[in-house]
Amino acid sequence: MKSTISKLCILIVIGLTVSACSIQRSAISGDKRAYGYSWEQEKQIGQEADQQIQQQYGLYDDDDLQDYVDEIGQEMLAVSHINREDTPSVYAGTDFYFRVLDNPVVNAFALPGGYIYVTRGLLSHLENEAQLAVVLGHEIGHVVARHASQRAFEQQMGQIALIGGAIGGELLGLPGGDILGIGSQAAQLLFLSYSRDDERESDQLGVEYASMQHYKAAEGAQFFVSLERMSEQAGQSLPNWQSTHPDPAERANSIPELAEEWRAKGYEQTIDNKDQYMEKLNNLIYGENPREGFTRNGLFYHPDLEFQFPYPDGWQVINQRSLVAVVNKDQDAVSIMTLDGESANAEASVNEFLNQEGINTEGKSRTQSNGLNAYRAEATGQTEDGTQLKFYVYAIEYDGSIYRFLNYTTADKYSNYASRFDEVTGGFRELTDRDILNIQPVRLQVVKTNRSGTFQSFLPRNLDDFSITVSPEDLAIMNQVELDEQISVGTWLKLPNQ
Repeated sequence: MKSTISKLCILIVIGLTVSACSIQRSAISGDKRAYGYSWEQEKQIGQEADQQIQQQYGLYDDDDLQDYVDEIGQEMLAVSHINREDTPSVYAGTDFYFRVLDNPVVNAFALPGGYIYVTRGLLSHLENEAQLAVVLGHEIGHVVARHASQRAFEQQMGQIALIGGAIGGELLGLPGGDILGIGSQAAQLLFLSYSRDDERESDQLGVEYASMQHYKAAEGAQFFVSLERMSEQAGQSLPNWQSTHPDPAERANSIPELAEEWRAKGYEQTIDNKDQYMEKLNNLIYGENPREGFTRNGLFYHPDLEFQFPYPDGWQVINQRSLVAVVNKDQDAVSIMTLDGESANAEASVNEFLNQEGINTEGKSRTQSNGLNAYRAEATGQTEDGTQLKFYVYAIEYDGSIYRFLNYTTADKYSNYASRFDEVTGGFRELTDRDILNIQPVRLQVVKTNRSGTFQSFLPRNLDDFSITVSPEDLAIMNQVELDEQISVGTWLKLPNQ
């Protein structure tokens, strides 16, 4: 809840086009080819979007872990095509940045120009440094091969329809570049699906870079086995590994084959650094961090900021650092709460929205809610395609901050949802329940076993008492074992602790 997101409009379709192309030499092959953006433009796009990504999701608060991931990333970068003697000069001196995002979703992604992200959720699902090296090498491969810019060029003269709330791509479980608040060019590149050939090339590059640094690159295959298990458990394809990606089982088979090719070329692969990796994971937050907001029995609680509010039955809550969105099942009504760090009071916050071009105010007034000063207004506007929208804007002053709710739907459905919007905004109040105020996240305790037994026999017996849902099967997948698998003495395990 550290920044405001402007011009949120889930129902607006944004047409994005690539206005020009750039002919430059490939860092991989050295051949000339067409890209949607120049390398300098890609670096600029990445730099601008990086700030928004950090604000939206936040960096994980562990400098030692951040430095460790950066160190491994820089190792992969040193042997990548960006740093070779025959690399075209346009790429010379490009800095890459490796960041750990405070998010439980298992994901890694890259922005053009050298910005690479892994989530704490992904780190918890890896077993050693060699697997991390392959993942980071894979993401470096996407950037160096300029896959996003290639896809952008292929879309030239066309449009990419981005519908906020139902965009054709997801990032860390939150739909929509508009909700992310990032620039249109960055949103376009983020949500362009890589082709299967792009993914296969990045797999090859990830294995190549890891092998050249003498990591056991074949270890990377086990991560894709975990992805396959996660997919099967969910009963569907994983949202972060879309249908354009090669099947995880295919990649689990191909990665050891690629690693063997590099071993045959003389690159000894002996490093996995499991001990060092496991030590870095000790005390890592597992799953959702309830201190940053969670739902229970129809209420959204935020222990750190000490507030709560209700949400309608059946509506989905999307909780991110910069906003909390509550969306109905049909996705035609939404309530979005942001922390307004600019306005002096609730009235100023509401007027800041009303003063935008194209917004027509129907009425506004001061009010009070649960002893807190608030200001409310109703207004109308329309999308670029002429769809009429009606807004209910509500700002409330609490604990020295301004919280603004932007509620809206189409004008013809507003009467159906007005009471729902009132339910959300009118229920905002101070959080006083000491049990909820004191709730703590689940953390990983990394241990070496001092006995043998099935994996399940090592799990805590009080999982049902944890602050979040912790599934034995999820823990087995995270440890890359089966629930009934025999674990020998001296095996590293990642177990939940609270």
